[in-house]
Amino acid sequence: MPLTYDQVTAITRRKFIPKLYDNIFNSNPLFQRIKKKGNYEKLDGGEKIVVPLGYATTTASGWYTGMDTLSVTDNEDMTAAEYLWKQMYASIVISARDELRNRGDSQILNFVKSKTMMAEKTMADSMGTALFNAGTTSNQIAGLRAIINTSSTVGGISQTDYSWWAGQLDSSTTTLTIAAMQTSDNLATVDSESPTVIVTTRARYDSYYNLLQPQQRFVDESSAKGGFMSLMFNGKPVLADSHSTASNMFFINENHIKLYVHKDQDFILSDFIKPSNQNGKIAQVLWMGALGSSNNRLHARMSAITA
Repeated sequence: MPLTYDQVTAITRRKFIPKLYDNIFNSNPLFQRIKKKGNYEKLDGGEKIVVPLGYATTTASGWYTGMDTLSVTDNEDMTAAEYLWKQMYASIVISARDELRNRGDSQILNFVKSKTMMAEKTMADSMGTALFNAGTTSNQIAGLRAIINTSSTVGGISQTDYSWWAGQLDSSTTTLTIAAMQTSDNLATVDSESPTVIVTTRARYDSYYNLLQPQQRFVDESSAKGGFMSLMFNGKPVLADSHSTASNMFFINENHIKLYVHKDQDFILSDFIKPSNQNGKIAQVLWMGALGSSNNRLHARMSAITA
């Protein structure tokens, strides 16, 4: 007796989806670090993803002596960024023709495995690219080019109207230098808060490599253990990510960036079903969430590096 729809679904969930989940996170260095750093937060739901923000000091504060009158005047010092849920999918389609050509339980499971691997590669590529996007596609997550900008609306707050919500953007430097990197790193540094990782393209990674003397080419061991080589700058890893945007170098403070995900749609597999007007089985791998920042000014970006 051939495998039923329920059996194919159960086996795919048990054997293939966990590997898909792991491989998606290991598909590029930024995505891997988000998971490893604990910046992949599962939420129960809600109309929006609400991130509280402090943007001003409390005016009812100060020094006093004895029975001096203490101010209790309230002032607005808190607001919230509200990120919209975004959804992603990849379909696993098995036509009756393919099923007949792969007759037998082991053959059909191998075929489903291959189909699941293709869904994995597709979702990994889509997520990796989305992490760096400019937020111009309405049904995608708003990526780092939207967050580390000076004119975006991020989490419902305009960076043009509220300068404290803008990122540190260098759109004029075209030639990569150590001094230019130091300037961007410093702009995103406030006291002990500083970017924790730098991500760029392979071309700009090589540009940085060529700036260093051989004795300066230290590597980050934790990134190497994850399968990604990295150089160091000011004690933080510099990573080449194949999904990073051309001419860009991102200085990211991982204490203020999270990938939020709905706990019930975290790369889950829907049931295989037979469409009413097609001869085959169809299921989807599904994800829902958003990329959110809690302090944009602690991230920096160089956006015009050509050499």
